[in-house]
Amino acid sequence: MNQEIIRTDSSDTTARIFGVCDAYVRAIEEAFGVDIHNRSEGSGDAILVRGESAENVRLAAEVIQRLKEEAGGFEEISEQRVAYIIGMVRDGEGGDLAELDNSTVCLTSRGKPVRAKTVGQKKYVQAIAKNTVVLGVGPAGTGKTFLAVAMAVKALRAGEVSRIVLTRPAIEAGEKLGFLPGDLQSKIDPYLRPLYDALYEMMGAENYARLVEKQVIEVAPLAYMRGRTLDDSFIILDEAQNATPEQMKMFLTRLGFRSKAVVTGDLTQTDLPTGQKSGLAMAVKILSDIPDIRIHYFSDRDVVRHQLVQKIILAYERYEREQQKPRRNERTSK
Repeated sequence: MNQEIIRTDSSDTTARIFGVCDAYVRAIEEAFGVDIHNRSEGSGDAILVRGESAENVRLAAEVIQRLKEEAGGFEEISEQRVAYIIGMVRDGEGGDLAELDNSTVCLTSRGKPVRAKTVGQKKYVQAIAKNTVVLGVGPAGTGKTFLAVAMAVKALRAGEVSRIVLTRPAIEAGEKLGFLPGDLQSKIDPYLRPLYDALYEMMGAENYARLVEKQVIEVAPLAYMRGRTLDDSFIILDEAQNATPEQMKMFLTRLGFRSKAVVTGDLTQTDLPTGQKSGLAMAVKILSDIPDIRIHYFSDRDVVRHQLVQKIILAYERYEREQQKPRRNERTSK
């Protein structure tokens, strides 16, 4: 029988690692086929990992060591977080977790720190900091828009840019704009709501309204970008999978001096008419080799919403793969 001992700072740290009703430890035991116990070790606490496989014991101990490090922080450990660390360690990517630290992207209006929660998010934030144009591509719930807005607010507060411009294609996702009440701005506001929400979170409603009035912040449909040159600006194009190739080219050529642009989108959720090519899909192919442009791909592992969101994404991916198999078989038979 193989075993490893991980000493903890206190009984409180041990309790956080074990989770409510030992839920976190049970997840580690099931993932690696080991037994985990708490025991006293001299003047402190320790966690004992035992199992038939030396490799599985080592991996389980690595997960616990990482949880021990996170237990010393301010954020609560969650079931989703434990599952993320287990997955990273099991796939041989535990070393990448060292890239995650407590560095803060920016503070929200309530003083809450915004941090990258996954390795993918950390690399995304680093890419935005180092490149003029970044394309963030991946599924819903990975923080593409929220982190881009956080980086924009950080740049504005640091005086690196003088304004923030956020835009989205006003594409109908099964609804019709015409039935909505009010003028054009009122009709398109629902499409821009996620951008408003992110800015409210970062700045507070009153501060946001004041900066909008001063034209320091602008939130507008993509069509409003035509014919402009945006200098000294942090520009975010959200839901870019719904932009046509012509719109994408138009947006990217708005970039002026001392400006930065972030394009976010999910290529599996386009609302464009059937047969219409996505500008984001085309941009990913065309711009991949250009210096100072970075294309960052998120995976389902980077989902930081409810754990069920990750399972939904994986279920849809499996379904789509199954749907493609008959088509391949038909082509082969022909």
